[in-house]
Amino acid sequence: MLQRFSFRQLLVVAFLLTAALLGAASLRALFALEDLTVQSRDNAARALDLSGAAQSLRERSVSMERSARQSVVLDDRVLRQRFRDEARDAGNLLTRLANEEIPAAKARPWREHLETMQDLLTGPLATALERDRQLAQEFRELDGINTAIAMQVQQTIQQRNVSLQDRLETSRHRLAQQVIGAIVLAVVMALAFGMWFTRPLKRLENAIVGLGENRLDRVIAIAGPADLALVGERLNWLRLRLVELDADKSRFLRHISHELKTPLASLREGVSLLEDGVAGPLSQDQHEIAQILKHNTGVLQSQIEDLLRFNTAAFEARQLHRQTVDLLQLIEDQVDAQRLQWRARELTVTVAGEPLTMEIDPEKIGTALANLLSNAIRYSPLKGRIELTLSQQPGGVQLDIQDQGVGVAPADRERIFEPFYRGERQPEGGVRGSGIGLSIVQEYISAHGGRIALLPDATGTHFRIEFPHVFKS
Repeated sequence: MLQRFSFRQLLVVAFLLTAALLGAASLRALFALEDLTVQSRDNAARALDLSGAAQSLRERSVSMERSARQSVVLDDRVLRQRFRDEARDAGNLLTRLANEEIPAAKARPWREHLETMQDLLTGPLATALERDRQLAQEFRELDGINTAIAMQVQQTIQQRNVSLQDRLETSRHRLAQQVIGAIVLAVVMALAFGMWFTRPLKRLENAIVGLGENRLDRVIAIAGPADLALVGERLNWLRLRLVELDADKSRFLRHISHELKTPLASLREGVSLLEDGVAGPLSQDQHEIAQILKHNTGVLQSQIEDLLRFNTAAFEARQLHRQTVDLLQLIEDQVDAQRLQWRARELTVTVAGEPLTMEIDPEKIGTALANLLSNAIRYSPLKGRIELTLSQQPGGVQLDIQDQGVGVAPADRERIFEPFYRGERQPEGGVRGSGIGLSIVQEYISAHGGRIALLPDATGTHFRIEFPHVFKS
């Protein structure tokens, strides 16, 4: 299902999912903070209300005492009514406090004292002083109850503050857990999406590397987002086009060589007939011209064959048949195969290194090693020394081939690997080479993802071959 969407669309979806997750956690934290703010504000308002009610109750009690005692002494009806009004207000305040979790054990004595006070307001004038004394005692006890109620109010406020603080701490821990969980989940989602996205990109990279290394026999199929799958299809189309172009080039060269060989063979046959005197005896000048024609037709035929051989090698370089091979053993086999040649020149050939198992085409790497060793033997002086050193480096596998020959001229160093290029320095008495040996070596080494370089050396020639670790088993 996901393959129907493009890489960009999936990337946007992944971003939105991650943003939604973090946004949900943020909104939840915001709502929780808003709820705690409202609770805190409500708790503060209720605390002020309770404190105000307790203070008003104490103030009403003082006013009630003054009105009650004056009404008893003066026997004033107005003062008694004022007392009753203040008592009613005090009763309402007590009811408010009782509704705010003030224990009834404190409210009931207060009301009982109030009833006693109301009974003491009326009576004979002769008992006024006794009733005033009793009222004073009642109000002292009432003041104690007011103090207890005020303390209870403070305890209630403190308990509510502690409860609010506990809820705040609990909410803080819960929010912290939710935020951390959201972050962890977002990171996991990001990593999962990243791994899922990078997998087709890695396959795409490997496909491009394969094309660069001429691995044209592997079908390119990229599973993943629609646009990356389309790129994979385009790359596979390019692979097929490269295969067709290689085949066309090979057919073209074979056709050209065939078309050239036929008239060239006729030309050589004609020159031979002239030299044999079939058309009559030749003068000295004519004989020399026939020799020139014979030599150049031979050179032309050799060049055509070299061209075909180089083209065949370049084409075969793209057709690798990898096997698990001990590279050190392969080197020793090539040295042993040319034992007669280097012993004839009384050379000393040494191979150093540890066994290294690699996934290579043994035939093509063997051919490359054989060409390098053959060149080293040809250019080495009598009783010279050839050293082959195999080593494992941090960047891959390294092979050094050194001889004590004439070396490569500075002017030839930049072009030594060009097809059909022959250097200035040639071995004495030796046959001049075709100039394709090192080119074929480079083709085979490059096909394996490696590289060959000519290193500067005071004496002789020093070639270095490097293979990447990616081809190790």
